[in-house]
Amino acid sequence: MKEADVLEWSATDLSRAIHARKVAPSEVMAAHLAQVQAVNGAVNALVSCRDPDVLMAEARALDNVAPRGWLHGIPLPVKDLQATAGLRTTWGSPVYADHVPAQDDLLAARMRAAGAVFTAKTNVPEWGQGSHSYNPIFGVTRNPYDLTRSAGGSSGGAAAALATRMAWVADGSDMMGSLRNPAGFCNVYGFRPTWGLVPGDAVGDTHLATLATEGPMARCVEDLARLLQVQAGENPEVPFPRAVPDLLSGLEQGVTGLRIGWLADWGGAYAMEPGILDACETGLKVLEGLGAVVEPLAPPFPAEKLWSAWVTLRAMLSAGGKRALYDDPAKRALTKPETIWEIEQGLGLSAQAVYEASVIRSRWYAHAARLFSRFDAVVLPTAQVWPFPAEWDWPKDIAGRKMDTYHRWMEVVIPASLIGLPALSVPLGFGPQGLPSGMQIIGRSGNDAGVLAIGQAYHRATGWPQQRPPLAVGSVSR
Repeated sequence: MKEADVLEWSATDLSRAIHARKVAPSEVMAAHLAQVQAVNGAVNALVSCRDPDVLMAEARALDNVAPRGWLHGIPLPVKDLQATAGLRTTWGSPVYADHVPAQDDLLAARMRAAGAVFTAKTNVPEWGQGSHSYNPIFGVTRNPYDLTRSAGGSSGGAAAALATRMAWVADGSDMMGSLRNPAGFCNVYGFRPTWGLVPGDAVGDTHLATLATEGPMARCVEDLARLLQVQAGENPEVPFPRAVPDLLSGLEQGVTGLRIGWLADWGGAYAMEPGILDACETGLKVLEGLGAVVEPLAPPFPAEKLWSAWVTLRAMLSAGGKRALYDDPAKRALTKPETIWEIEQGLGLSAQAVYEASVIRSRWYAHAARLFSRFDAVVLPTAQVWPFPAEWDWPKDIAGRKMDTYHRWMEVVIPASLIGLPALSVPLGFGPQGLPSGMQIIGRSGNDAGVLAIGQAYHRATGWPQQRPPLAVGSVSR
């Protein structure tokens, strides 16, 4: 086995080879560690990396034991918003720079129970806020296709690790596009599942906090589906459980006859950099060529109402969940301005404002349900911009339109996030500057399997992550 070969395998093929004892976990770990040594210094995707000798010893111990699960013996870096027992977890915040949890969060525990060997954490923005992965502890994660550019966020470290073959699959989380935006920026796949399919831990509020979810990232859609099956499943300690659907039996059903609505820039509501919509339309032609029917759609709901509801509910949750940071002067001094702004926005809200935001959200959910009685999926760009310079905090304007908040430039992800719809970011190839982009395939609530099947047909026809890996980052080449 050549190290370069195993690095290019899908996680599905790697798992089968390990289970069939055609490759040993120790061989896989050796390849992983060599790749980390070769490329991580350039992209800064992995942080809090564990000792290589300890990891090799753990991998050797797995060589001759019965596999525990689908991830048995597969090296897996975990997002630094997930607590991992014995492995430093910082949330990108100086307040927790030296924090080592005593136990795993639920998602991490499920992946560990499936046999994964945790090797490191993947870098994030501070508190996961903002779609650019930089923080005062570890610095910035760079785009593998252009090291001067952002890898996106908050799962930017995960996306860059996948692109550079330092991971076969990765976990991510998504409130405001954090599984989708970095996937688009780094030429991989990111899937935000229907809200509730991957439950959270029973901490803090679990009734009102229904905007964010964890989910999978990968270089192919089958790996997404298999990792999601590891992550999903009821947590009896939290409300609103969802049964885990069969994500694999219909994966190859194709798209013939499916109706797909193209929402473009939501009737001009969402500013777009030149070329973003063109790239999506090229991707939609792929689906048309596979037998889908694509129809342009007028805006189905007022964008400003969606935005108003979003910023209200997000601020309410930020103020509630992070009030302790704000009230402690020492911790507040170590917290980034955008987080302080979110908390202050939330502290100034009235109960009536929160109620009105929830009513808008409710009306949009009902309207979307009617929309999906006519369409099998709708499509939007994954991001409104191409990967931007890594030294920026965030894009201040798009195509001459000023962004009035630190996250307004990500507004295109709001329609799915606000009502918990399944949304898959698929790669679209590369623009004139060689930078990646992506588009969101969004389905009705609960139709995760259907969205993944569309993505699988698209991946079979394109294979962008395999067709064009990053340029000259360590041992990774085209």
